[in-house]
Amino acid sequence: MAKKIAIVTDSNSGITQAQAKEMGLYVLPMPFMINNETYYEDITLTQEEFYRRLAEGANVVTSQPTPDSVMKLWDELLEDYDEIVHIPMSSGLSGSCQSALMLAEDYDNKVQVVNNQRISVTQRQSALDALMLVDRGMDAKQIKDFLEEDKFNSSIYIMLDTLYYLKKGGRITPAAAALGTILKLKPVLQIQGDKLDAFAKARTVSQGKSIMINAIRGDMEKRFGGAAGDNIWLQIAYTYDKDAAMQLKEEVLSHFPGFDINVDPLSLSVACHIGPGALAVACCKKIKN
Repeated sequence: MAKKIAIVTDSNSGITQAQAKEMGLYVLPMPFMINNETYYEDITLTQEEFYRRLAEGANVVTSQPTPDSVMKLWDELLEDYDEIVHIPMSSGLSGSCQSALMLAEDYDNKVQVVNNQRISVTQRQSALDALMLVDRGMDAKQIKDFLEEDKFNSSIYIMLDTLYYLKKGGRITPAAAALGTILKLKPVLQIQGDKLDAFAKARTVSQGKSIMINAIRGDMEKRFGGAAGDNIWLQIAYTYDKDAAMQLKEEVLSHFPGFDINVDPLSLSVACHIGPGALAVACCKKIKN
């Protein structure tokens, strides 16, 4: 008889608690410290409240889920399920993956932690892929191995509206931030595997969008075997400005007609490093039957 397998991810995936219920998976809410008080994404902290506090200049810091909260969820799930596949955010961007790997050692292989270095919309796709692999009859270890082998079949490019938050978080030097602000540059960052890296500098928003669209097209054609809707999931993510994201969706569709494009807010743990007004284009290679 096939094993009953629970799929768990965290709120960095952008999957809300309500969506998780509909999809049939479980989302661990990420904790935030705002002026030294703890909040949980999508439980006690909404997107709107987060950006309001950010705009007020509150000290917003990401945290990782406590071992207790992780084990409590696992223990509850193992009362109803045989095994768990746990998909945390990229190990390069948070310590929560390493913590989960250590905690799983006490669970007799019943919890398989996936270190596939994804975040936001690509992490969301991993959770959906895992559900599909459960339907195909794979066990938790097979799903973990599959997702880790598949990890580099995704790309994210993010155009920032401001350098203020990267500077505040110590991710770029104050001098680079000041120069970028004077020149009104729109930096485009890339998440490839476990790092957030500089990719290009755009002078204007429209140039930034072109850079991202061309980069995604290049990845599809050179790395993922072609830019076709039956081969690629295409995604758009944003911080705070949904109208701008919907406009970007139309532009992306004009380059990739016929694609089904998912639009989601970037998770707040990414947003606190890059601030509001960011736009991202991402893609993942589809799992073949």
